[in-house]
Amino acid sequence: MREEKRSLRQKQIESAAYEVLEAKGYGGTSMLGIAKQARASNETLYNWYGDKQGLFQALVTRNAEEVKSHLEAELKTDNDALSILGTLGPKLLSLLTGDRAVALNRAAAADSSGELGATLSKAGRETVFPLLEQVMLRAREEGQLAFERSGEAVGLYLDLLIGDQQIRRVIGRLPSPTPAFCAERAERALGHLSRLLGAPSHR
Repeated sequence: MREEKRSLRQKQIESAAYEVLEAKGYGGTSMLGIAKQARASNETLYNWYGDKQGLFQALVTRNAEEVKSHLEAELKTDNDALSILGTLGPKLLSLLTGDRAVALNRAAAADSSGELGATLSKAGRETVFPLLEQVMLRAREEGQLAFERSGEAVGLYLDLLIGDQQIRRVIGRLPSPTPAFCAERAERALGHLSRLLGAPSHR
């Protein structure tokens, strides 16, 4: 029961962190300010997260956890690579254009220290990208896609899936995407990827 209470308290603290972040930006956000917003002790935050960077790394990690867990689970199955991308696409697009990702990216863009941007890269992209590379390599082994460099194949897929959607969300030019939009765009991205990189027998 104590573990459940701690998990609930962490979610409350992390929600408070987003509220303070949106109001004050990363530079103006302090552990004390988050503690006050969450009605928690400053000591608790430092004990659980170490420092502000540790707290925000936890936010980014938690935000990317569903996508990371989905990829790890799928890679343990015998599912073909394009099927894995088919179920991943809507989740990944929803993650990267969701309200929390937008809040983190807006704050990172305004953070002159580059600290939050580095945290976003390490806990987000640098964690998910290698898993996507494994999916691409499986697609090549299965004869579904043909390419020389797995990193370039992942980059192409992300370009097709995300395009300018994330930046337009960050600058306030797009509303939060619906599940139907994410599903449709993900399907289209996969279709384009198959046409562009499809192995000869799959063209």
